[in-house]
Amino acid sequence: MTDSGPHVRFHPQQADPRYEPKMNKLLNSLTEAEFVLIRETEPAALTDLDEDALLDLHGRIRRARNKYVGLYRRKGAAKVSAKGARGAARSANERNGAKAEIFEGALGRVSKQLGVAAARSARELKDERLARARQESSAPAAPAKGGGKVATLGRARVDQSRKSPGRKKREAGSIATGARRQAKRDNR
Repeated sequence: MTDSGPHVRFHPQQADPRYEPKMNKLLNSLTEAEFVLIRETEPAALTDLDEDALLDLHGRIRRARNKYVGLYRRKGAAKVSAKGARGAARSANERNGAKAEIFEGALGRVSKQLGVAAARSARELKDERLARARQESSAPAAPAKGGGKVATLGRARVDQSRKSPGRKKREAGSIATGARRQAKRDNR
């Protein structure tokens, strides 16, 4: 590995020193590419990324998580028949499960930062649209050219929606329904 610095605790709530050796052992078992991928999800590294880079990182982390979840399930299912019980098979498959959990935590961190970045860009877009709308509305309207007369299209527009055949049928049906209800009440 290229980085000889201290490993980052990925679960701050587990600051108990008993967890540290297990976490370091697991991080050391990652391939270099996986380790670099996990290091990209450190809070300091995430704040420097824009929304597109976060989306790309989110996809890569999700693929790695899905890989280890799938491995954990497949190998666990295969070992159940060999071991005879699910509990016994679990201990033989802990490493894949732990790797899946590491990537799950990393995916959570990236998702949270992606939500923050998406909200920020949405707010910026909204502010930009509002500023553009204010700028367009504050400009005085150009005075209309002409002698002040409005051109007409001939005759006045008449509401045609009341005369449509569909509307007549609907209204007739509605009137008939009301009449039937009233007749039913009258016969009681």
